[in-house]
Amino acid sequence: MIVTADRPKILLIGCDGQVGWELQRTLGIIGEVVATSLCGGYGPALDLLDRHAVTAMIQRIRPDFIINAAAHTAVDKAEAEAEVELSHQLNAEAPEQLGILAAEQGATLIHYSTDFIFSGNTSKPYREEEATGPLSVYGETKLDGEQRVLASGANALIFRTSWVYGNHGFNFMNTMMRLFKERDQLSVVDDQIGAPTWSRMIAEATAQIVNQLRLDPADSARLQGIYHLTAAGETSWYGFACRIRELMDVECNIQAIPTHEYPTPARRPAYSVLDNTKLEETFGLKMPEWQASLKLCMEDRSH
Repeated sequence: MIVTADRPKILLIGCDGQVGWELQRTLGIIGEVVATSLCGGYGPALDLLDRHAVTAMIQRIRPDFIINAAAHTAVDKAEAEAEVELSHQLNAEAPEQLGILAAEQGATLIHYSTDFIFSGNTSKPYREEEATGPLSVYGETKLDGEQRVLASGANALIFRTSWVYGNHGFNFMNTMMRLFKERDQLSVVDDQIGAPTWSRMIAEATAQIVNQLRLDPADSARLQGIYHLTAAGETSWYGFACRIRELMDVECNIQAIPTHEYPTPARRPAYSVLDNTKLEETFGLKMPEWQASLKLCMEDRSH
């Protein structure tokens, strides 16, 4: 990564999340980062539901880039009637406000979305322009957020990612690593296919793109839009679990089961692999295979 002396001001929202946690490190190499969290645990608290507080902070900081890594990501919890409005506020209304404020300030907005905006009724990786069809409240609100950001007037880049895991936070990898130590048998769904994506890989790709944009600010307007940003390759949750077990070198019998044997409040797409071609052709970033990223993540955990 090439870094010049001209350091942009970056407002990072959601530094307590999986991707936000990693972004603090990667973005710090490039610019002056003001990192905020939703609860104040890892940085100054910024309540995205407080529109006046959000406006005041952005007007005070006057960032060159706004990176929104905050969201309501509890997929099953979002299906509860009491959570639907909160999910809509955090995943749709708050990103819209950030887009409007970014446009007013002349800042570039980077926002993250999800593979869950697709229905999964296919067997080949989704491209950015293909028809959406979310199956859950989470997917619906994230798609609404995408559309509001694009309509806000901001120079905005939306990165759709999938099956995010990392050493920080609650995710499938951390859950499996804990369960492998506690149990000698597990059942894992084998008919949902996606691309497990390391949070650090997302953060590093984001940082490289921010660095490219700051070297030529006109690119922010020319290159705005939606991009898919996931690890290469695909697997099932069962395949993901088997690879984690292999890297841990532990004994545990994993039984592959169909989705209907593990019902959840929110429906998941059966196939949600994303095509990264546009990202590679635009920014020259080739995403590593998911198996290689997982190995690096787990090695990093042991250091």
